[in-house]
Amino acid sequence: MQDVRPISSVKIRSFAQTDAGVCKRLYMEGPIRGRIADNDTGLDIDNIPLAYMSSVDNHFWVAENRAGEVVGMIGVQQHESGEGEIRRLRVRHDARRRGIGSALLEAAVKFCKEKQHLKVTLDTAMDLEPAIRLFEKFRFKLSRKREISDRTMLYFYLDLYSGDPARKKK
Repeated sequence: MQDVRPISSVKIRSFAQTDAGVCKRLYMEGPIRGRIADNDTGLDIDNIPLAYMSSVDNHFWVAENRAGEVVGMIGVQQHESGEGEIRRLRVRHDARRRGIGSALLEAAVKFCKEKQHLKVTLDTAMDLEPAIRLFEKFRFKLSRKREISDRTMLYFYLDLYSGDPARKKK
């Protein structure tokens, strides 16, 4: 993976309970076409400490700008041994296109490598082109498409067991 540097100065840090309210707002701000998917209960966002911080194989981060405002978030959950799922990548609307999503995704992938996950998965709606480009930049591969209600979901994966192709070329 190439070195990714955020354009804006943000600090990626672990979630703290005081971040719960802003994380809930980021979650609500992120729905596709103004609504949350039928299959998305949001229970993990209602209790981030339980869903992401109670196991060493799960984690949740926020991006904090220079003013100390939380402007982004991302989480990793392990549902199967050796596989991390990236969830809840959100960046506040007025903070997008500044490298914050890249910094958050970089932290999540690094965590998965440290936990020796063999595979990282994530999904997104087809109409979120900037997110799709971000995932491709990090070498995620499209594994499948699925129709859910009136939208197309894209499922991506990143194999960590194959190693970093950039290192192999040296």
